[in-house]
Formats: sequence, C-alpha cells, structure tokens
Amino acid sequence: MPNLEIEGRISQKFNVISGHSARGPWKKQDFLVEYPDGNYTSKTLFTAFGDNLVAELDKFAVGDQVRVSFNVRAREYNGRWYNDIRAWRISSDQGASAQTPHQQAAPSPSIDDMPETSSSESEDLPF
Repeated sequence: MPNLEIEGRISQKFNVISGHSARGPWKKQDFLVEYPDGNYTSKTLFTAFGDNLVAELDKFAVGDQVRVSFNVRAREYNGRWYNDIRAWRISSDQGASAQTPHQQAAPSPSIDDMPETSSSESEDLPF
C-alpha cells in the first residue's frame, strides 16, 4: 500500500477509549483533522491505536498543525462495510515541538462500540 499522508489542523480530539482483548489491554483515541481540499476545507476522522500513538497524540492540542501518516482499511459488519483510517505516525507540520495537552472532548462516534465479525487478521481486536 502506498504511503498515505495528510497535513492539516487538529480540529477536535475525542476521549481515550480502552478495553481488554485476548491479547491484553488496548487503548485508542479518535481525532479530527481539517485540511484544504481545493477551494473547500475537508475533515477526516483518524484513529490513534495503542499506548505509544495515543501518547504521541497527547503532545498536540486542538488547533495544532500536524502531518498524519495513515493506512485505510475496510471491514464488514452485518452486511455493511465501514472504513477504518488508522494513523501510524503523527508529527508536527511545522517542525516545532508539540503544544500543551488537550482538553477532553465529546465521546467518539458509536460505530466504535460495534463488535467486528471475525477475520483471520485480528480476531481478538475490539473493532
């Protein structure tokens, strides 16, 4: 898969969600990035999954310019398909150090609460 990257401004950070699977505890946090798209502004919801990436995201505040490297995957649940846009690196877009930690925001969308049908790649993950 090609290296996917986007540069934009963090417009919202959602609460950290955690749980347990057969592999042990897990943690994730969704965040919204606003970026220029032609004559308009677009937004994309990303997921930071794992302790290290959630800690990396915590270094940035709402309003900070960031560069997000990510992968896109789809999964099926009850005959419908859902996209998962998972960040694997979050860095400062300006090369400067990160800002102060964020304030807590509203909970993430309810799609995260749905269990995933089994798949050979990640049968014990919570999504």
